[in-house]
Amino acid sequence: MPCRAAANREPERNDLRGWSEASPADANSVDVFGDALPGPSQDPPRATGVITGVEQPVLPIEAPPLIEGVAAHTRDRIVDIRSGPLQVRLAETAADIDAVQALRYRIFYESLGARPLPEMLRRRRDFDRFDNDCDHLLVLDRGNGRNNNPVVGTYRLLRRDAARRLGGFYSADEYDIAPLVAHKGEILELGRSCVDAAYRQRPAVQLLWNGIAAYVLHHDITLMFGCASLPGTDPDALATPLSYLHYYHLAPSALRPRALNERYVDMRRLSIGAIDPGRALAGLPPLIKGYLRLGGFVGEGAVIDEQFNTTDVCVLVKTDLVTAKYSRHYERRCKNT
Repeated sequence: MPCRAAANREPERNDLRGWSEASPADANSVDVFGDALPGPSQDPPRATGVITGVEQPVLPIEAPPLIEGVAAHTRDRIVDIRSGPLQVRLAETAADIDAVQALRYRIFYESLGARPLPEMLRRRRDFDRFDNDCDHLLVLDRGNGRNNNPVVGTYRLLRRDAARRLGGFYSADEYDIAPLVAHKGEILELGRSCVDAAYRQRPAVQLLWNGIAAYVLHHDITLMFGCASLPGTDPDALATPLSYLHYYHLAPSALRPRALNERYVDMRRLSIGAIDPGRALAGLPPLIKGYLRLGGFVGEGAVIDEQFNTTDVCVLVKTDLVTAKYSRHYERRCKNT
């Protein structure tokens, strides 16, 4: 199926929080997009410092590289990619979902200090009403002898048809995402990402990216989005990253989500002249840097999430750069089969 999808393409909570904020070691896995980002535009910023209407990617790069030695087994599944003992595929059973929720609980609540609801605490599971209608991307360690739960990484994927059944996307609790919903192509909300601490310097992160690329190709997705987190709930303590994101990576107006009025936190904590872009970029969580290097943008305004002890921004990525390399990869596989 991915081969057919690729052949038809031209060379694209529910949130993005999780493994990227958990450990500095993640940068070694995530930063496969390049070493630095240029400024937002060749032209000087407007007087406000807000860069708008920039449609082209920030950096002319390709999607994350395929892992050497990865074998794709996609004849019967939308996603089935393996590297040594690790495998990435979609959840297929209730047991898979339970294992995902257990991993998320360990990462979000036991490791990162989020505040579980009473039923979550009792069951030691992270769950919400979105789980049953979402697709869940899993990384499994088939060589894991520590326990009988081989799920070591996950991403939650929510497409438009499932969001309709649920009454909307998860991000709508924090942002007015009407411009994204109005997008003519297929859209995908990414979220609840996490990777077991023992696997953050192994291929698990790249496998998740590979799995997302295969999923995007299969469903012809042209736009991805979700909420990404900065640690802490004091916007002034996050003045540099918030201001940098606003001035240098604000989404074009036609696609720009905006924090809901009752939750809106102004990201312009500093003047544009007070920001060193290179240092500001270096201080961002690895996951946010990864999305920016794929040409990603952020919405207007941040949101405080007291439960997760984070400050959230809405990130969106056109999938052209994600799919271009994988289109060529699967086209080559089709020619060789």
